[in-house]
Amino acid sequence: MVASDSFAEFLRDALAPLGRVGLRRMFGKTGVFCDGVMLGMVTENMLYFRVDDLNRATFKEAEVFPPLNYAKQGSTIDLAFWRVPERLFDEPDEFLTWARAALAAAHRVAAKRQQAMPGRD
Repeated sequence: MVASDSFAEFLRDALAPLGRVGLRRMFGKTGVFCDGVMLGMVTENMLYFRVDDLNRATFKEAEVFPPLNYAKQGSTIDLAFWRVPERLFDEPDEFLTWARAALAAAHRVAAKRQQAMPGRD
C-alpha cells in the first residue's frame, strides 16, 4: 500500500529542510526522494529510512522493528530500510537528524551505483 495523501503531505513538509522532496509509487510502495536520491520508503503509512554501515548507529532504536522486506519464491528478502519510530513524528529536530543520516546513506548508494556503471555520467 502506498502512502496516503495526508501522510505524503506530512513527509513533504517535514523533510522540506533537506531539499526538493518527492514521492513516487514503486513496487506497491511509495519511494521518498530528496534531490533525486531515495532516502526512504513508505508502506501502509509507515516510513522506513535507508540504512547502511555508516549510519546504522543512528538508527539503533529502529532495530526492534523488522526491516522493510518482500517475499520472493518463498523467502523473505530484507531491504536496507528500517522503520522510523512513530515518536519521531513529534520530534522534528530528531526526525531531521535521522532523515539527514538516511539521505547521506542514499547518496553513498547512488555514488556506488554510478561507479558500477562505467561510461555513465
